[in-house]
Amino acid sequence: MSFESIVFTLILLVSFAAFGYSAKKLISFLRLGKSEERFDHLAKRVRDVLTMVLGQSRLFREPLAGLMHFAIFWGFLVITIGTLEMMIQGIYPPFSLHFLGRIYSVLLFTQDLFAAFVALAVLYAFYRRYVSRPKRLQVHKEAQWDATLILLLIFTLMVSLFTLNGAEMARGSDLHAGAKPVSRAIAALFSALSPNALAVWSRASWWVHMLTVLGFLNYLPFSKHLHIMAAAPNVFFQTSRPKGALKAMNLEDESVTTFGVSKITDFSWKQLLDTYSCTECGRCTAACPANITGKLLSPRAIITQMRDALLEQGPTLLKQQKGGTLTSEEQELVNKTVPASWITEQELWACTTCRACVTECPVGIEHIDHIVDMRRYLTLMEGKISPEAQTALRNIENNSNPWGIGADTRADWAKGLDVPILSQVECGEVDVLYWVGCSGSFDQRNKKISVALTQIMKKAGVRFGILGTEEKCSGDSPRRLGNEYLAQTLMKENVATLNKYKFKKVVTACPHCFNTIKNEYPQFGGNYEVVHHSQFIAQLVKEGRLSVTAGKEISATTYHDSCYLGRHNDVYEAPRDVVKSVANGAFVETRRSRDKGFCCGAGGGRMWMEEKEGKRVNIERTEELLETGAKTIATACPFCMTMINDGVRAKAKEEEVRVLDISELLANSLL
Repeated sequence: MSFESIVFTLILLVSFAAFGYSAKKLISFLRLGKSEERFDHLAKRVRDVLTMVLGQSRLFREPLAGLMHFAIFWGFLVITIGTLEMMIQGIYPPFSLHFLGRIYSVLLFTQDLFAAFVALAVLYAFYRRYVSRPKRLQVHKEAQWDATLILLLIFTLMVSLFTLNGAEMARGSDLHAGAKPVSRAIAALFSALSPNALAVWSRASWWVHMLTVLGFLNYLPFSKHLHIMAAAPNVFFQTSRPKGALKAMNLEDESVTTFGVSKITDFSWKQLLDTYSCTECGRCTAACPANITGKLLSPRAIITQMRDALLEQGPTLLKQQKGGTLTSEEQELVNKTVPASWITEQELWACTTCRACVTECPVGIEHIDHIVDMRRYLTLMEGKISPEAQTALRNIENNSNPWGIGADTRADWAKGLDVPILSQVECGEVDVLYWVGCSGSFDQRNKKISVALTQIMKKAGVRFGILGTEEKCSGDSPRRLGNEYLAQTLMKENVATLNKYKFKKVVTACPHCFNTIKNEYPQFGGNYEVVHHSQFIAQLVKEGRLSVTAGKEISATTYHDSCYLGRHNDVYEAPRDVVKSVANGAFVETRRSRDKGFCCGAGGGRMWMEEKEGKRVNIERTEELLETGAKTIATACPFCMTMINDGVRAKAKEEEVRVLDISELLANSLL
């Protein structure tokens, strides 16, 4: 073995040992988190990795940026094979993969081509970061420096690879020059150099490439590009729960002394892995309605601040676990809570749980779970919740609805409509249980939606019934406001009530009730077929059970996507089908629609809270809806109805623009 090979072998061993030490420390930090089962639904997990990691599917929601990252990602995968070959050659120079025959030639050609793609992609990345500068890439200096260094390292790897290949070709010692078209073009730049100079270029390029690779490897654990190692596992371990479902707390565990999450050791290991996986790309924050309207909340910052807490507290927490004696400063550090020391209450309460952040995240981070878990701590342990939200929760606790109106009046909206109440129906059996919801029962504007849907079902000959005074709040708002105890109480009581009766499906006009009953009631033994009224009405029209006057709605109409109907449950076409059936073809989309739709601002319990910071979310959305020129705005959610109506009034457009639920649109067009 030559002296050079010995030196390289020693450097290689030291580099791998240093990387192993860093990786072991990071893994030990993850073990501080609580255990959580994440090995179910293996087939789905593998599919997620194939589409989101290998296919980079989420990144292509921004085509040019997605293509750039796709080129860098796949370029690295392909070039890594060549890098491993070069490493082995550094220890044992005669080694080569040429025994692969034609496969080797294809591999060399692919590596050469992808290296060019990566170099161009890096140049485009520099252009985006320093010239076009989209808002989501305008970060603090430390993050900017980190990104710049990573891009420089990647570019250095590509340049050193080309200069190595070019010098070897100019020397005439590359037997596979024909398989490297880009390197062959670069070789012309070396044609005037002497053999000795070419030899120096070759070895210098090899060493630069190898040292950059090893330096990059050991920088990763301390960089935002830690996601290179963490992203694939994080995608694999994404929750298998329905998208709209939050994890239930075990309130019957007598060993639990605190509820919710306040310290690093309260998070699960997957939640901590999320922090390693964050690419700091800013896609989540760029889509966040709270951030867009000037709120302090940044989903990216929530995750990076959690990571800061983990890395800062991790060593001391490990020392404590091993029985070490902590200094007063160390004890003070481990006593710090994440919501207070790293993340403010203001950030946590600004979230509408619209799921835009989770939908945009390319690496499967579960922002909403983190935020709600910390809200649970603030609500249940600290009582730190806004007075108006606390009033809504107290009203729900006392009267089963956020307004605090007497529970005995829940069915008053149906007086004179001959609406069957299940407790009075013979055998307690119907085809459809119409879940009216609190808004449909108590809010004056939304009662009209309940009437319209009743008219539609009667016209279609649907055998339906309501629970009347037996119905309670579904538990959506209490759960998302952090009062898991109240939420579970309501859910269990409602499940017990529902299980008394016989019906084929549950239909509701409220996406929040729809999501909760469909996706969260199974956690408490409530397994039902749950259908949103947009799906139900669209099916009635399709089956010919309703005769509609097509074209009666002559004004241009647009539709506002409800977050809990759309991003949480993937229902996009049914409400549009209903609107289009009466809109005479004059249907216009908003700039942000379907899974990129913009929140009304009422989700996550924000319906019951004052909006005191920045621009009101509903005003931002209303302005966008008005931009379409539509004279009718269709909604499919009582919360959205309230927020968009308020927005239209705030813009003094109530005389020109109507806000109607899709059921009202259809009911007005029935023959």
